[in-house]
Amino acid sequence: MPSTLPEGEVAPRDGALPDAAVREAAGRPLGFYLHVPFCASRCGYCDFNTYTAKELGGGGSQASYAETAADEVRMARRVLGELDRPVDTVFFGGGTPTLLPAADLGKMLAAVRDEFGLAPGAEVTTEANPESVDPAYLDALLEAGFTRVSFGMQSASSHVLRILDRQHTPGRALQAVKEATAAGFEHVNLDLIYGTPGESLDDWRASLESALSAQPDHVSAYALIIEDGTQLARRIRRGELPMPDDDDLADKYVLADEMLSAQGLRWYEVSNWARSTAARCRHNELYWRGDTWWGIGPGAHSHVGGVRWWNVKHPSAYAERINAGESPAHARETLDEETRRVERVLLEVRLSAGLPLDVLDEAGRAAVDQVVADGLAVIAAEGTEGLEGTEGEPGAGDGERLVLTDRGRLLADAVVRDLLP
Repeated sequence: MPSTLPEGEVAPRDGALPDAAVREAAGRPLGFYLHVPFCASRCGYCDFNTYTAKELGGGGSQASYAETAADEVRMARRVLGELDRPVDTVFFGGGTPTLLPAADLGKMLAAVRDEFGLAPGAEVTTEANPESVDPAYLDALLEAGFTRVSFGMQSASSHVLRILDRQHTPGRALQAVKEATAAGFEHVNLDLIYGTPGESLDDWRASLESALSAQPDHVSAYALIIEDGTQLARRIRRGELPMPDDDDLADKYVLADEMLSAQGLRWYEVSNWARSTAARCRHNELYWRGDTWWGIGPGAHSHVGGVRWWNVKHPSAYAERINAGESPAHARETLDEETRRVERVLLEVRLSAGLPLDVLDEAGRAAVDQVVADGLAVIAAEGTEGLEGTEGEPGAGDGERLVLTDRGRLLADAVVRDLLP
């Protein structure tokens, strides 16, 4: 959740949406994102909208946060009055959602269930720092209806964790996965970060080996991004640490893909690998497809039928709006068809299912042959996944989707630039 908010159109105080947006949303999967903006400490690389107790000062009560967030869920029900469909995915992110009592997370989830209902087999995820849970906490989450947990492991190297200002010990994430599995969670993710200053290729290999030893059914691996305004950015600017190197990042991505694939985790998005289709993060897939989601909490973003809005940033301002019975939206924008098309290209080209060629405009279609000739993608038949099942010669035009090759995944941003000249 970015720490800065863009400007946009004035959002109505009651949060009302155009009828056309609600009607469109009725035909698409519905998800809820619940942002918990609290952290015990701030990681040096983090630019998310999160607050430690010191940063909050006297504002933004953790004790009352669950009820405040539940009130926004009830507001969503009023705004989406004509939308009659249950929720497919719920995702608690942060911050550190598990800094709150498990009962508070359960209260927020209950509000979603009570107001909208949960679809059969709904995915309910929470992020968690490994040190913020124990077996009793995980049992309580499962009892409340959570089905999936995502642990921020980041690295198995002590010196890398120190540079990132992470508080857990290298082995704690692995123990947390075991505890979650023992509690009965079928789906467990580990988040990893590569490219931290001072991290060697051997450090990264050890982190991958360690993560795989815990046998999660999903792994996310992200290249470190140096965000302006963070402690890590200031250290690099002062010359204390080097900037991440693009060639090093590429080598580490290739290693990750090789090791994860060898253990049965297949990529389905450039930075995400799952052991099976059922193990994929359906909530993230909802974002990547441009479906419908309502973001609860300070700074949270929402999208309903081509209308996108974002809440006020600070927990105190957010609570004031909710307590006054007003929408917490800071501003919003109505996406035109061209903007929505461009965003489809940006997101769907990163998926193993590929980008439908009919999403491209004339200039984009003209660029496809060169992208294929450069070995960055292939044309795959409708319904194929990744490169498996691809028929015909690359670029022969006998399929309907553009799918990145292994090399193309390393250069996904360049492919997008070619397709959106």
